[in-house]
Amino acid sequence: MPTTDEFLTFSSWAGIITLLCAVLAILGFVFKWGARFQLVGVTGFFGVLTGGLFALGLVPITRTIIPGAVKFSRVYDTGAEIAVIAVPPTITENELEATLRQAASDMYSNGRLGREEDKLTIRARTIIHPEPGMSKPLYLGQVKRSLTKRNDEQMQIDIFPDKLAQLPKPTV
Repeated sequence: MPTTDEFLTFSSWAGIITLLCAVLAILGFVFKWGARFQLVGVTGFFGVLTGGLFALGLVPITRTIIPGAVKFSRVYDTGAEIAVIAVPPTITENELEATLRQAASDMYSNGRLGREEDKLTIRARTIIHPEPGMSKPLYLGQVKRSLTKRNDEQMQIDIFPDKLAQLPKPTV
């Protein structure tokens, strides 16, 4: 993924191209070229592209990576205070804790609304198959984090050991 410095470099090159297109568009109007209106459109496009690249160069793009976290998928999200992620049924307790921390970091957003409480609750679940042809969702744990603080030092992680015990044992 490009860094903020690279985005600033891209925006400077796009700005140069925008200026060249603007000069061509002005020449098109002076000499009454048939493509003068297309040149105005191209200039506008590059102007918007330059502005977007410049904005990406100002805002640091960072993603926290929690060691030991496994891949998860978001299966439910109200956009407010409740979300559910799906994890593989082979997950261990340590991996689950790291994955809950990763999900809490990934799902933080300033745009989330808190109705009743100021916390985002993310639940981790998996699907087990106790019998052939039967599937059962199993909630393994949850994390509660602040909706307002990016770096929440008081995250509350709850892992349900009784549910983890129901997971199928790995075969070696």
